[in-house]
Amino acid sequence: MVASTCISVENLHKSYGDFEAVRGIDLEVKSGEVYGLLGPNGAGKTTTLEILEGLRPRTSGNVSVLGLDPAAQSKEIKDRIGVCLQATNLPDKMKVHEALDLFGAFYSKRADRDQLLKRLQLWDKKDALYKSLSGGQKQRVALALSLVNDPSLLFLDEPTTGLDPQVRHEIHHVIQELKEDKRSILLTTHYIEEAERLCDRVAIIDAGKIIELGSPREIQERVLGHTQVEVTTERPLPLDSLPEKLRHEKHTSGNEGRTFSIQSPTPAAIIVELVRWIDQLGFELQDIHMKRPTLEDVFIELTGKRLRES
Repeated sequence: MVASTCISVENLHKSYGDFEAVRGIDLEVKSGEVYGLLGPNGAGKTTTLEILEGLRPRTSGNVSVLGLDPAAQSKEIKDRIGVCLQATNLPDKMKVHEALDLFGAFYSKRADRDQLLKRLQLWDKKDALYKSLSGGQKQRVALALSLVNDPSLLFLDEPTTGLDPQVRHEIHHVIQELKEDKRSILLTTHYIEEAERLCDRVAIIDAGKIIELGSPREIQERVLGHTQVEVTTERPLPLDSLPEKLRHEKHTSGNEGRTFSIQSPTPAAIIVELVRWIDQLGFELQDIHMKRPTLEDVFIELTGKRLRES
């Protein structure tokens, strides 16, 4: 494993009897990057994470985490990584600071507890009972517990699932700060916007296999290398007079002909041509906007289904 790589996975398989949950995954996480595993429930994301964390044995394949094999050196790996599971439940009457002290005692290296509480906006809740915390506060406690040993590598398994949008935004802010600290982060999510906002690179997983890999922008351009330009005019556009440069691009019209959409890999040139055509017609341009393909569009293109419907 090269020095700039903190996780290396080659041909990873995991089977449960006749069911193959992970079917030959290859991935590499570089030091200091946020790497996302994006896919529906049951795609194999959590199984992959648990193998990397040393919590679940693999059926076959080569795995290296911080230069160690999680199957043979799980104790050493667990001492050096931070893990935030999908759900963290603590005793109702345990105080927040007690939880951090307890978890911190499990590691050979410890972060400053009070500084951690302040950073995660939990200082005012340090003496509060766990049962009195809101859902967002409990998730911040879970993140604090994953940081008690000051790890350079973090595993975050769907860290914002079930949280309301405001709390999800707060957790995103915390992850962004961790990213600025140059911590390596491997997270799973089935929220498209979460992957686009947080991840340097993304692996899209479906049915136990990686079906696309790269930065969000690279994947969007590789799978759907076009941008949609849409204009609205005060009168229906005469499509029979559509300029030759626009005629061969994929286009549709709606709103009784007043809205015209066109897809192109060169949106700037398309906008110039559209505006020129509308001006020549003497029509009034009421609205124009440009939409780049999202990871949701990519997922639909690759699998034929929406992520949240999967």
